[in-house]
Amino acid sequence: MPLAESMQEMEEWSPEQCRRNVSGALPQLISQYQLSKDWTEDIRMFNFVTEMFLPHVSLDEMEESIFSQILPKADKLFDDLICEISSQASSLSSQNVELKTSLRSILQTMVQWLKAFTACVHHVCSLSQPITLESIRSLPASVLRVLHAAFSHCKDSDTVYSGRLHLVSDLLQAVFKEAVSLQKQLVELLDKTTVTTGISDNETSDMASVLHSVLDICAVVSNMDHALHANTWKFIIKQSLKHQTAIKGHLRHNDVINGLCDDILLSFYSCVQLAEHMTLSVTPEMTDQKLFQKTVKLCRFFANSLVHYSKEFMPFLSQSCNRLHKLYLQIHSQFPPSLSAVSISEIHKNEISNVFLVVLDQLFLQFLPFRAFVDVVLHDKLDLPPEHSFPHCLLLINLMDKLPSLPEDVILVWCSGSRSVEESSRMSVFRALFKSFTLCSPEVAMPLVMQDVVLKGQQPSNITFYQYVCVHLCAFIISLPPTCFSELEVALLDAVLSPSMMSSLLAMDSWCFLARYETAELCAHHICVLAHVVKSLPGECYMSTPITVLLRRLLFLMSAEHQLEFIKMFPPEEVENFTIWQHLSLSALPAPLRVQVNADLLTAGIAQSSSWLDGERTLKDLLQLNSSLSAILTACSSSGEPLDAEHQSAVKGIVGRLWPLLNVNQIISEPILQQTLCVILPISTFIAETMESPLLTQIISLLSCLSKEKPQAHVQLAMLEFLSGLGKVFIPHEAQTAVLPKISGIFSVLLADKSWLIQQHALEAFTRFAEETSHEDVVPQSLHAEETKNKVIAFLNKSLPTAEPESTKLERVKEEKKILDAWFARTTTRRVEESGETSAKRFRHSDTIVQQFDVHIQSAENALTNMQSLLQHVPAPDWLSERLYNMQALLTTLQKSCLPNNT
Repeated sequence: MPLAESMQEMEEWSPEQCRRNVSGALPQLISQYQLSKDWTEDIRMFNFVTEMFLPHVSLDEMEESIFSQILPKADKLFDDLICEISSQASSLSSQNVELKTSLRSILQTMVQWLKAFTACVHHVCSLSQPITLESIRSLPASVLRVLHAAFSHCKDSDTVYSGRLHLVSDLLQAVFKEAVSLQKQLVELLDKTTVTTGISDNETSDMASVLHSVLDICAVVSNMDHALHANTWKFIIKQSLKHQTAIKGHLRHNDVINGLCDDILLSFYSCVQLAEHMTLSVTPEMTDQKLFQKTVKLCRFFANSLVHYSKEFMPFLSQSCNRLHKLYLQIHSQFPPSLSAVSISEIHKNEISNVFLVVLDQLFLQFLPFRAFVDVVLHDKLDLPPEHSFPHCLLLINLMDKLPSLPEDVILVWCSGSRSVEESSRMSVFRALFKSFTLCSPEVAMPLVMQDVVLKGQQPSNITFYQYVCVHLCAFIISLPPTCFSELEVALLDAVLSPSMMSSLLAMDSWCFLARYETAELCAHHICVLAHVVKSLPGECYMSTPITVLLRRLLFLMSAEHQLEFIKMFPPEEVENFTIWQHLSLSALPAPLRVQVNADLLTAGIAQSSSWLDGERTLKDLLQLNSSLSAILTACSSSGEPLDAEHQSAVKGIVGRLWPLLNVNQIISEPILQQTLCVILPISTFIAETMESPLLTQIISLLSCLSKEKPQAHVQLAMLEFLSGLGKVFIPHEAQTAVLPKISGIFSVLLADKSWLIQQHALEAFTRFAEETSHEDVVPQSLHAEETKNKVIAFLNKSLPTAEPESTKLERVKEEKKILDAWFARTTTRRVEESGETSAKRFRHSDTIVQQFDVHIQSAENALTNMQSLLQHVPAPDWLSERLYNMQALLTTLQKSCLPNNT
């Protein structure tokens, strides 16, 4: 009997007839279906099989008798329909009626196929007996392939139909609608499937394959329908947890995490864009607000899904930690207060924070004990883009806030770096924070303002980013267990020595907090260690400045009892301790100790300086002289009252003997003499009121010549400090003609300096001088240049310059960051290279023969400079001209002997 007649007869069969004839009719029908090449007959036979005979086949036989026989061809037929459309759709137009009709017919056939699949799945789902995946293994796989193809076609329809989408849009909507119905039916079926205790390998593989296929579909529908997308993810998470024990080793966990992260990020960006649009809009529409709230909730849903999945499959997520870390950085780089974030209202910001970001915080809280996550976040070679430096710093602070609630062994992992070759290259959380903070120079420079609760129970207040980091770091330090303390000390010392001034300051502030919070014994121990470090450093070591600043601050926090012990340990009267005491403020000491130390320093400093002046005056010993002068300066600065007659006379004697030894050329070329000048200038300020006219004239003459040579910045600053102190000094009448014009000239040069630092200090020094001096003529004579005069007037009037626009300032600090980052990298490399150098290498020109040349040439230069100064006040002897002529001939001979070809 022909197939058509046979099927027509079968349509009249009752359910009982179908049940009786299933064993004979079903194989014949399937065989004919396999041989058919007509789409219409194919779907008709498929429906015949599933509607009339499937109900009469037991669940145990469905897979072998029906599903494995008919579903592969059904999948292929559906793919063929899509391929047929794709090959012709580019030619679709309203004029080509035949093609339009053909394509619409194919789409109608696709709808019929989807309905047929839905009916098939619905029947299996309606069975009352328990359903195992192995008994229907072909059905979910086949349906998922069809769904993926259908959704993909709908998603790509704009491209496929080349702008003629309106001609078939109604049918495409029908395809999408039927595909959604089919997916819902399949989800209901899979929810009913059970997994026995003794699940087979095939069933495990099938379940994992189903979830992977649904995951692929999830990626397709992500931009098509929010509800469908969310429900698809809900199914993946639910089924993964339901069959966790059986399939946990078979799932593509990284793909699940990546998919959720991508969807979180996509939804978050949509939230931010909507919030920005409503912020900029004059009259925001209610539909935008509703869409915003819906999108924020979608973000929360994805984040919750990520939290639940991660919690259950944590041991399998080692390779996903990089992606999770990146997710945090991507989100917070685009969310206030990040400098890269767009402007959104406070209401929208709070809603995103309270609804979505709070869930994200839970995610990272549960990853804190996970070693792989620790290794990623604290990796010592994180190569982050500039916009991720700030969010990475925020992440570290956020994690540090949560660490105290965890067991001590977890805290120890975060607080200790790699301890073996086998471990990944990991820093401690302290080092990571300081390193990250160093890269946040734009946030510090702006400065970035953040909201934070400084004291419990109070409302959040606005604080700078620097304050925010400092407060949270100090709070974490309070909670540290003793086992982490050594790592903290190492990190603080390393940060104090950082090339970044702000990171160094942050470490110092944290260290001072530690000294105040912890015991007095710990503070005393730290000070003694640092003092020994300062004492052992070579004179020009880069470490000396930050360590001495820290030492100076810590001395104020030391108990009086321990201060006395410190004085006994480092007696100020001993020359070798000058390097320590020259950096300390004696005002940190109680009055009795201050008086004692002050007298000891002054006496010892005067004695040592006199010894140098009475000796050979070698360059090698100049370091010791500078140290002695610094001790005198410390004593003078800390006394709080004028020196007694004896000490004042002694200091004047030293100063009077030193100034004639200095000359401009040496100061410009020798850093060690620049240091000498920077110490002797402030000492000279203390005796300026009693200084004799010739010495004052000599000092001002040298500074006048020096100012024209554009010396180094620290020399210019010392000059300005000295000049500002001269405002209180009355220049003797006999010296006014020689001194006052030169003071005006020096001020004029320094006020016109192009460096903002020198210019600011020059304005301040000139103002103090002008307010106090009785020599009023100096003031107008310093302001010949109109530009300089305008600057001074603006400074006196406290006129602010035109404010730089925030956007311009931001771009400027970002460009500055590139320069700073490159400089930090070079400086760090140089520090590593220099750390192995010995002091002998630093002073490699101090070899015996070379030193002799140096001493002789300095003596000659000093003698000639002194003679030049003397000639300004007294006439030259008759014989001087001839002697100078002979010296010139000698110099010519010496110069020729230095030529390379000289034999």
